[in-house]
Amino acid sequence: MAGRNDFVVFGLGKFGRSVAETLAYNGKEVLAIDIKEEVIQDVADLVTHAVQADVTDGDALKALGIGNFDVAVVAISNNLQASIMATILAKELGVPYVLAKAQNEIHKRVLEKVGADKVIFPEREIGTRIANNLISENFIDYIELSIDHSIVEIEVVDEWVSKTLKELNMRANYGINVMAIRKGEEITITPGADFVLQASDVLVVIGSNEDLRKINVIKKDNYDK
Repeated sequence: MAGRNDFVVFGLGKFGRSVAETLAYNGKEVLAIDIKEEVIQDVADLVTHAVQADVTDGDALKALGIGNFDVAVVAISNNLQASIMATILAKELGVPYVLAKAQNEIHKRVLEKVGADKVIFPEREIGTRIANNLISENFIDYIELSIDHSIVEIEVVDEWVSKTLKELNMRANYGINVMAIRKGEEITITPGADFVLQASDVLVVIGSNEDLRKINVIKKDNYDK
């Protein structure tokens, strides 16, 4: 996924804004489009360009040069017509990769039929993860599964070094489950109880935000939104 530098985001609700801001923070060129002027004003200083426009207006999108962008993110699901039209127009105007947000499985199938390259559900994947995945193929560092639970990537703390997962009993002692362990480029999925942790290891764990907060693996801001 390397080489994608120019992004257009249609719709600046919570999801779309999260995607747009994260892309911009990572140094990408971002054009944010929404029909509401007040929303555009809120993000104008956070992205490269922010424009008030109707995403179903093909002439307006053409005038904005949408076809010159590497990726279009259709972050609209509450207006099915706008979502579908924005996807169609983005592909017709020549955007190579269109990622669209769906409301349900039927909406997903329609978006795929009209040309979306990838369709996601915001309940399953937060905007920040999508943006980071668009930029690179780096391993996950944070995924909000719901308002209460997350998957996070954490470094081994000093007291865990040279101990097995059985000795640490993460589920009982910390309320978290270890899904994978990364040693450099090598990843072990569902490691066994006798796996010995080293200082350089990185754990991918799942747990409640309350339990994760106790070991300071996700910032308070992430789950107090």
